[in-house]
Amino acid sequence: MTRADVARYAGVSTAVVSYVLNDGPKAVAPLTRERVLDAVRVLGYRPNAAARALSMGSADMFGLLVHDNRSPFFAELCHALDQASADNGRSLLIVNSDREQVATSEQIRDLVSRQIGGLIIADVLTAREQSLVEALGIPAVVIGQFGETDGLHSVGVDFAVGARGATEHLISHGYRDIGFAGSAARYDERERGWRDALSAAGLPLGPLVHVPFTHQGGYDAAMQLMRAPRRPRAVLAASDQIAIGMLAAFGQHGLRVPDDIAIASFDGTVAAEFVWPRLTTAVQPLEQMAHATVRILLASGDDRRHHEFATELRVRESCGCTVA
Repeated sequence: MTRADVARYAGVSTAVVSYVLNDGPKAVAPLTRERVLDAVRVLGYRPNAAARALSMGSADMFGLLVHDNRSPFFAELCHALDQASADNGRSLLIVNSDREQVATSEQIRDLVSRQIGGLIIADVLTAREQSLVEALGIPAVVIGQFGETDGLHSVGVDFAVGARGATEHLISHGYRDIGFAGSAARYDERERGWRDALSAAGLPLGPLVHVPFTHQGGYDAAMQLMRAPRRPRAVLAASDQIAIGMLAAFGQHGLRVPDDIAIASFDGTVAAEFVWPRLTTAVQPLEQMAHATVRILLASGDDRRHHEFATELRVRESCGCTVA
C-alpha cells in the first residue's frame, strides 16, 4: 500500500495524508483526519521501509520510546527490555521522548520508518499520539501503565495496591501521621493507595506534597515537609528517586531516618539498596514485565488487553525495621 492508496480511499489528496501522518505543517479538520487514519488502519499502510522489512521477515529490531532514560527507573527498564529483546533474537533502538522541539508523534513515525518489528512505549501518550500508533498498524505495547489502554496492549503493576501495602507497613510500625510525596503532573494511583490505607486504618491524611519524579523533587518535598505546620512521622515517596532526594535533605538538616521520620518508597531500583538507611520499597518486577512485553510483540495478537503484575514490598531499614 502506498500513500496514494490511502489518499484515494479517504477521498483526499496525498498532501493531506502527509499532513495527518506528519502532524503538519498544515492543520487538518478533525473529521478529515479521522477519515485518513481510518484508511491507514483499513489498508494496513505503514512507511515503506517498515513494510518492506516486515514482508521480508527481516524486522529484527524493536523500537523503544522512553520518557527519559537518565532516570534510574527508566534506565533499569531499558536494560531489562534490551535483555528480553536479545533473548529473543531482537535488538532494541531507544529514543527519549523528552527531547525539546521534537514532537512525540514525529519520533514514533521515525522509529516505525526504521524497519522495526514492534514498538514499546514507556511514556504517557496523548489521544492523538495513541491514534497514530493504532493507525500505523505495527505491533505495539505501552509499558508502565496504571491500567488498561484502550486499543493497545499494556503492561504494568497495580500502583494503588503496591502503595497501599507500603503504607500499611508504615502503619504497622505504629506511625499515625504519614505523609505522601508524589506526582506533580496528575493524580497518581500511588496516592490513591496511600489514601486508601490511611482511610481503612481510620487515620487522617498526612501532609501531601506534589513534586517531579527526580532527586531534586524529593529534596524539595522534604524541605516542604520540614516547613509544614506539623512534620509527619513517616512518608510514602512515589519513587525511589524522590525518597533518595528526601534522605539527602533530612540528613543535611539533622533529621535521622527512621528515628525522626521514616520513609517507604516505590519502584525497587538498585539505588534503593545502596543508600543509608537502605530503602524499604515496593518493587516493580521489571524483568518479568520486559519479557511479557516482548512476548506480546512477537505474538502480534489482536486481543489487546492490560497485563498486570504484582509488586513486592522489599523491607529494609528506612521504615524502622531491623534487617540482618
